[in-house]
Amino acid sequence: MAVASMEKDAINTEDDLHLNNSFGDAGLISPDKEDISRILTVPFSGRIRGGMRPGKKIIIMGIIDPEPDSFDISLNCGHSEKKDDEELTDVALKLSARFTERQFLRNARVSGKWSEEEAPIAYFPFIPDQPFRIEIHCEHQRFRIFVDGHQLFDFYHKVKSLLAINMIRIVGSLQITKLG
Repeated sequence: MAVASMEKDAINTEDDLHLNNSFGDAGLISPDKEDISRILTVPFSGRIRGGMRPGKKIIIMGIIDPEPDSFDISLNCGHSEKKDDEELTDVALKLSARFTERQFLRNARVSGKWSEEEAPIAYFPFIPDQPFRIEIHCEHQRFRIFVDGHQLFDFYHKVKSLLAINMIRIVGSLQITKLG
C-alpha cells in the first residue's frame, strides 16, 4: 500500500490528529505505515477543522474492496459520544454507494428527518478492487461531487449553516489511502 499523505487543518481524526489544508505544500505530513493504518481505518470518523465553507473541498482517495457491498460517506454537524444522540445529529450530505444496484445515492437529515433520497447518475463510477478519488466541493448553494476527475452530480444544501458541518464519517467496503 502506498504511503498516504494528508492535508493539515482540513480533517482531524478522533485522536485529534492535525492535518494541513494545502496539497503539495512543504508542510505535508507523510506518517509511517503503522500510523496510516491506525489513522485511516474504516469505519473512520474525523473532524473538519473550521467546518465547511464555499471554496473548501474534501478529497477522499482509496481502494474499493474486492467484493464490495456498499459504502457511505457522511458530512455531519457536530459529534456525539452517545450512540442514542447520533440519530439527532444533522447530516449535511450522505453519499451511499450501492454495488448490487449500481447506485450512488445522496441524502441529508435535518432536525431528525431525512430528505428525499436523490438517485439519478449518468454512470456508476466504482469498480471492485480498484482505486478511486472522490472530491466534495462546497459552493454557496450546493456540494458538487466529482469522482476520478469527472463531475457526477450536485447536491443542494439542506443544512444552512455550512460552518456547523464539522465531522466526516466513512464506513463500508473500502480502504482509505488519502484524506484531506
